Amino acid sequence: MVEQANYNRLEIDLTALRDNFRGIVALVGPQVKVMVVVKADAYGHGLVESAACLARAGAAIFGVADVAEGRRLREAGITGEVVVLLGGRTGSLADLLEYELTPVVYDREYLRELAAAAAAVGRTAPVHLKIDTGMRRLGISPEELPEYVELIGGLTALRLAGILSHFPQSDSADLAPTSLQNRRFSELVATLGVAGDGPLVHIANSAAFLREPRSRHDLVRPGITLYGCYPGGDPGLPERLALRPVMSFKSRILQVKEVPVGVGVSYGHLFKTERPTRLAVLPVGYADGYLRRLTGKAQVLIGGRRVVVVGRICMNLCMADITGLDGVGPGDEVVLLGRQGTEEITADELAAWQETISYEVLCLLGASNQRVYQAERAR
Repeated sequence: MVEQANYNRLEIDLTALRDNFRGIVALVGPQVKVMVVVKADAYGHGLVESAACLARAGAAIFGVADVAEGRRLREAGITGEVVVLLGGRTGSLADLLEYELTPVVYDREYLRELAAAAAAVGRTAPVHLKIDTGMRRLGISPEELPEYVELIGGLTALRLAGILSHFPQSDSADLAPTSLQNRRFSELVATLGVAGDGPLVHIANSAAFLREPRSRHDLVRPGITLYGCYPGGDPGLPERLALRPVMSFKSRILQVKEVPVGVGVSYGHLFKTERPTRLAVLPVGYADGYLRRLTGKAQVLIGGRRVVVVGRICMNLCMADITGLDGVGPGDEVVLLGRQGTEEITADELAAWQETISYEVLCLLGASNQRVYQAERAR
């Protein structure tokens, strides 16, 4: 008998995570540092477990969303630089300093507060200064850059450790806007005369470091590529960097039932059988991150074959049509994301059915299901 805890589970392949990181490091070369972006609970893969795996593989700079995530990494024994991408206002100054976190900054008042707090405890706090070069989110305007650099330089308890920006269109088919934005960012930084042991200059996310090598500068910030997905729809990316998916989502059949022709299935009877039908009832629904908008579109793998999910997806249940699939019964494995036999359902495929992106799929599933970690294998 299969225990209930084994029914819905995320399998996290730490070997794939390690190897994806190593592939990125090899691609950008030894002259470029790599910040591993583990924010948002490592895109649903588990913050501490993913960061620890990446640290063992050689990662030394970690990007988190907020102070709380940074604190969790420190308490788990993660060393190296931890950069708080949303800035220090996401937590207390005391925690930021105690756990030696590096905030992204974009606010004069906060800089003064941080400098005063750091001076009070005899610390010099590193900061990364963010410029808004086109994203229209966090960041100072390009015109303010000299003023902010001067301000930080005058606050002796602060150290300018990085200057960064972010691309809004690096995964678009037209790479020209990204190339232009990178050139302008480069020119801005060049006016400051920083080089050598100066602040790390960085702007490249996954799409940019893959598609626009000139954007790599001193450091790149891979996120989605760490977890085995390619950003955007550029078909040439796998030739530049081989990746393996890190997350799989699996369940088991609760019940198999026979229903006659001409009957409705699930809420609203959106689906009606056109033949005598065998249904596999699965303990997966929108409470598990398998969203209602997958209704009428999703497929799963059972017995190494693709079968369609029929009827409206419920909070904790959905049904798959297994008519003609012999030898299937309660307790049999179902793959909703990942590989079974020669078939595979990818995060990009799940995303397309939901009219979203792989990032959201991974975060949703990761937030809603227990994770099982597959230990790293020797290379």
